[in-house]
Formats: sequence, structure tokens, C-alpha cells
Amino acid sequence: MMLDELIVEFDRGLRSIAGVSRMSRPVPAPELEPTDARGGAEQEMTLAERAHSAGLMRVNHVGEICAQALYQAQKLATRSPSLKDAFDHAAREEEDHLAWTAARLRELDSRPSLLNPLWYTGALAIGFAAGCFGDKASLGFMAETERQVERHLDGHLKSLPEGDRSSRAIVEQMRDDERSHGQSATDAGGAELPMPIKALMRAASKVMTRTAYYI
Repeated sequence: MMLDELIVEFDRGLRSIAGVSRMSRPVPAPELEPTDARGGAEQEMTLAERAHSAGLMRVNHVGEICAQALYQAQKLATRSPSLKDAFDHAAREEEDHLAWTAARLRELDSRPSLLNPLWYTGALAIGFAAGCFGDKASLGFMAETERQVERHLDGHLKSLPEGDRSSRAIVEQMRDDERSHGQSATDAGGAELPMPIKALMRAASKVMTRTAYYI
């Protein structure tokens, strides 16, 4: 990787951790419901509901920070120009997710995780390790990661307060993008990961999500 590419990736990493990521697509907007009493798309939420939505969006924000680190590490590990382009394309869409979730956290008067540097560093190491096993393993890791994230987002859609349509619109678009990324990795030749690796990934994800919800 050339020096200018390293500088770009370093800048992207700093912006991810600092929460100043740029978005190339506008924040997904909820559909208007004509039956709303206020004539808008959002309903009033209790303090407990807002806190729960904020916790879920903080978890999603951490997930997107990890995604940036994973894709950056996998780009560093591969020598394939086509794979570098694929990882870069996915990372740019994930950067939209990062910006969307950060914006929603501000709207909910909340904050990102205080452990973001730790999450980023850990994901960077994991992504580079996966890439060192070869392109098929790296793509397989990407595909499995996206499948697990998709299931995770499905759970959030069930858990979000009914009145929080703004968060729901963001999560739905994120889920669609993650599904597309996972399928692209499979189509590109990603290898199926062994069950112990999948189980370890799920266990690590549970630790992250339970911690990031609060901290």
C-alpha cells in the first residue's frame, strides 16, 4: 500500500473514532403516517424509551466503528486490487452508517461509547488476522460478520420503541446494506468459516453489545 493510501486510511480511522465521519447518502427518513396525531412521522417517547433507543443506537455506532477497522485491516492484508476496491466500497457505505448513528445519538441527547478507541483497535487486529489467512478466508470472515450483523439489526428492529420511527428507518437501511455486503463477499468466493470460529465471533459480539449499550 502506498504512503498516500496509508494517510487516507489513517485519516478515516481518526475520523471514525472521533465521530466526524462524512456521509455520502442522507440519513434515511421514516415514512409519514397520516394517522399520527401530530401529523408527523415521530411519536412522543418516554424517558425510558429514549434511553433504550440511545443504547441500541450506541451499540450500532460501535458496530460501524468496528466495521471501518475491519475493512481497513482487510484492505491492508490483501494484494488483490479488486478486493481492495470491494472492501473500500463496503467501508464507504459503512461510513454512512457511522454518520447516521452518530446523528441519531445527538438527536436522542446521548453520546457514543466511551470505549470507541478500544473497539476500533481490537477490530483492526482481528480484521488483519483474518486477512492474513488469505483472500477466501478474509471474504468468508466478511460474509459471516455481515450475516451476524444482519441478525443483530433484526433484533433491534423488534426491540426499538414503536414510536421511534427515525431510528427504525436508519436500522432498516443499515440491515439492507449489510445483507448486500455479505452476499457480495459470498459471491466473490468467500469460504465458509468453521463453526468454532462463528461461535467465537458471536461470543465477542455479545460482549461488545452488552458493554456498549451502557458505556
